[in-house]
Amino acid sequence: MNDHNTPLASRIEETQEMLERFLNDCSDASMYHFRIGEQLSGMFVFFSGLTHEDRMDELRQEMAGWRFHPDNTTFQQQFQYKITGLCSEEISTLEEIIDHITTGSVILLVDGIDRGYAFSLAEWRKRAIEDPAAESVIRGPREGFTESMIDNRAMLRRRLRSQKLKMKGIEVGRITQSHITIAYIEGLAAPELVREVEDRIAMIDIDGVLESGTIEEYIEDQPYSPFPQLLSTERPDAAAAGLLEGRVVILTDNTPMALIAPVSLFSLLQSPEDYYERFLIATAIRWLRYSFFFIALLVPSGYVALLTYHHEMIPSALLLSIAKSREAIPFPALMEAFMMETMFEALREAGVRLPKQVGAAVSIVGALVIGQAATSAGLVSSPMVMVVAITGIASFLLPHYSVGISIRLLRFPMMFLAGIFGLLGLLMGIIGITIHLCSLRSFGLPYLSPMAPMMVGEWTDVIMRPPAWLPRKRPRLTNSGGGLRNKSGMHVSKLHRKQE
Repeated sequence: MNDHNTPLASRIEETQEMLERFLNDCSDASMYHFRIGEQLSGMFVFFSGLTHEDRMDELRQEMAGWRFHPDNTTFQQQFQYKITGLCSEEISTLEEIIDHITTGSVILLVDGIDRGYAFSLAEWRKRAIEDPAAESVIRGPREGFTESMIDNRAMLRRRLRSQKLKMKGIEVGRITQSHITIAYIEGLAAPELVREVEDRIAMIDIDGVLESGTIEEYIEDQPYSPFPQLLSTERPDAAAAGLLEGRVVILTDNTPMALIAPVSLFSLLQSPEDYYERFLIATAIRWLRYSFFFIALLVPSGYVALLTYHHEMIPSALLLSIAKSREAIPFPALMEAFMMETMFEALREAGVRLPKQVGAAVSIVGALVIGQAATSAGLVSSPMVMVVAITGIASFLLPHYSVGISIRLLRFPMMFLAGIFGLLGLLMGIIGITIHLCSLRSFGLPYLSPMAPMMVGEWTDVIMRPPAWLPRKRPRLTNSGGGLRNKSGMHVSKLHRKQE
C-alpha cells in the first residue's frame, strides 16, 4: 500500500514517524507536542508560514485547560465529545493530512485516537488590494485583483450580490494543485459555454500552473494566432461586467490576472472607463481608439510603400522635403523603418523591466536621445523618427496590453510586404489579417462579431457607446445571450415627468 493512503496509527509516535519519512527535507514542516488537560498528549502538524500561529496557540491554551474525569468513558472518548464542533473535519489517512496542511490548515493528533482533526487556520502574507497598474482609469474603481483567490472571489461577490453568481472550483497541476475558479451567472451564461470551459480546463495535464497565462495557452481556440482569444484583466469591475454580459470568468490562485471568455476584437478595444464617462465623451474616445488602432498597424508600412514605389502619391512639396531629409541616408526606407521600430520596441521593453523610478525616464529620454543622435549622424531621417513616434503613441491608446503587443508584432511583416511589393503588398497583408480574423473563434464566438457575421442589432455598442438608459441587448455568445439589460428605454427625468 502507498504510504499516502496508510491509516493513521493510534499512537502519536507511530504517526509522527510516518510523517517524518514522507516530509523528509521539508524544513518548514512543524510538529508541535503539548498536553491536553493532564491526561492526554497531543501534537499539531502544520507548515510554518501558512498558518495563523497566534490562533493556533490560543487553541492550544484552551485545550490545555480542559479537565477530564474518571468515569465510565475513557479520556479519549471525553476528548472526542469536547472537540466536536471545534474542528472543521475529521481525517483518517496520511494523504488527508498532507492535503490539509499544504493549504494552511492545522492537524491535531491525539495519543490513543487513530484519527486527526483539521482546523482551518490558514493565513499567509499577501499583497494589499491596490490600484491596477496596467489598467489605470481616470474615473472608476481603484481596486484590482490580488494573488489571493479568497479576496478575488469576494470582490466579485461584493459587486454581484446574487445567488445566481456561481463559482465552480477545480484543481490543475499534478504538483502545484493550483485552485481554479470558474465564475458565471446562472441564466445569463450559456450552459454549453460553461461546460466547454470546464472540459477544456479539466483536460489540462501539467506539472504546475503558476499564472493564468498557462491556462490561457491551453484553452484558447487557435494557439498560433498573434491575437488574444481571451481577455486578461486585473480589474474586478471589468470581470463583473463580463459576467453580466453572459461571459465566463476564470480566476487562478496566486495571480491577479483573471481571464474572460469568450471575447471579440471589438470587446478587446473597449476600456472599462468607456462605461463610466458620459456617453458622448466615451464615444469620441472610442472612435479615436479605433483610428489609432489602424494607424499603429499601417502607418509605418504605408510610409515605406509610398517612399519606395509610389512617389507620385506624395504631394510635391512634401516629397521634396522628405527627399532632402533622406539625401545622406545610406539605408533604404525598409531597412530604416526596421531599425527604428526595433530600437523603439527595445527601449519600451527596457522601460518595463527597469525599476519604476527609472523605467519611464529611460524609455522616454532614451528614445529622444537616440532619435536625435541617429538623425544627426545621418543614419535615419526626421520623417521616419516622426512615423515611429506616432505609431508608438498609437499603440499606447489600445486599452489592453495583449492587443497592443499583437499589433506591434504584426507591424514588422506588414513593413516587409510593403517594402517588397509596395501598396500591393500592404493590401495583401490587410487581406491576410482580415481572413485570419474572420476565421478566429473564441469559444465558438466569431472574433469579428457582431460585424462578421452581421448582427445589426448589436452594432450600437461597437460603433458608439450608447447611453446607459437606452435599451441595450446583451451580446449573443455561442447561440445564447440576448435579452435587454434595461427595459425602461427612457431617461429618468422623462420617465418621472411621464409618471407625473
